[in-house]
Amino acid sequence: MIQVTAGIAIAESELHEDFLRASGPGGQNVNKLETAVQLRFDAAASPALTEDVRARLLRLAGRRATNEGVVVITAQRFRTRERNREDALDRLLALIRAAAAPPPPPRKATKPSRAARARRVDSKTRRGTVKALRGKPVAD
Repeated sequence: MIQVTAGIAIAESELHEDFLRASGPGGQNVNKLETAVQLRFDAAASPALTEDVRARLLRLAGRRATNEGVVVITAQRFRTRERNREDALDRLLALIRAAAAPPPPPRKATKPSRAARARRVDSKTRRGTVKALRGKPVAD
């Protein structure tokens, strides 16, 4: 079991890893070894996630989530397969933690005070005066 938060733990059997060849520089090494990792997590079928966490996770994942509710993380930053596996797992856990965090409280609408509105208009007037004085002097 992988402990994500205090209330969420994911079984390792829910994660599926595929290895593929990484793109980018690396010389002959990049053509021979499959160091990139594609980590798949079926969020739609996971019993560890509640409905609201699942919905937020799929919304946060964006294009990384398929239509079936599978989150796909591809990691190819590092040259070794082990580092890429750790990177993909860390990124998935960070995504789940962000989805499990409580949503922020709703914003209360406020209006600026009368004095704040007056200060704003006064500063705009002053700025306009400064810009008007930059013009060429009027010839008499």
